[in-house]
Amino acid sequence: MKKTVLAALLVISCGIFMSLKVVSDRIPREKVPGASIIYIPTGKYLKYACFGYSSVCADLIYIWSIQYFSNPFVPERFQHLIHVYSIISELDPKYLDPYQIGALIAIYDARDFDAAMEILEMGLEKNPEQWIFPWQAGHYAQMLLKDFHLAKEYYKTAMEIPGSPPITKRLYSNAVYELGDYQTALEHWLEIYKNAQDERIKKIASNHVYRTKAALDIQKIKRAVEEYENKFGGLPDDLDALESSGILDSIPQDLDGQDYVYDRESGEVKTAVIPWKR
Repeated sequence: MKKTVLAALLVISCGIFMSLKVVSDRIPREKVPGASIIYIPTGKYLKYACFGYSSVCADLIYIWSIQYFSNPFVPERFQHLIHVYSIISELDPKYLDPYQIGALIAIYDARDFDAAMEILEMGLEKNPEQWIFPWQAGHYAQMLLKDFHLAKEYYKTAMEIPGSPPITKRLYSNAVYELGDYQTALEHWLEIYKNAQDERIKKIASNHVYRTKAALDIQKIKRAVEEYENKFGGLPDDLDALESSGILDSIPQDLDGQDYVYDRESGEVKTAVIPWKR
């Protein structure tokens, strides 16, 4: 009897919800932007209205949200992005897909990076054991914003969560390199190289070690070139002049034992080969 009553109440609630949906759909969208969701209450209220079937309600709203936010005829629909996905989060905090899809919609459709980060942070807060949320946030920061500091912090968070994939450490190391902290990046890439079991990963790490060591060496050589120019009033004819003048004890070579290429006209220094073509 109790189950029958609960089922009846659920049907009535769904009926009321659908009736409100039909009414809201009749409201001219051009007059009321986002009219389709003005009647959706908060997740806290819906938990009671769903009579214990919160996960079902979350699933229904999630499926509906994909249709809603992909409808180009609803103006200003993205204003409700955080609201909708916070409702789903309250109804079913462990429902992982909506956080990821919500962030995708925010990034690629709404072009709202802050909203994407807020949704992913929401997912991480409710699911601190899930590395995918900081990993995805780091990916967006690195690839779309070119904010390597933010990417580094998110990758670091992901690395500390058990089960995160090995590529996370490589992405973290690359972000550190892009920030110009070559010494730290070199230490990380050397560790990745030493621990790599897969030959392909070992080769990738080796190329990064080559590039990072070269960056440190070239940085050192350029400072020496500047010192030489300030001391003698002109650029050195070759890198050997840096050693013969006493500015450097020895001229660094790349990881493969080759000399760096020096342009006496501009003072620029570069590697003899492209790291990825070694």
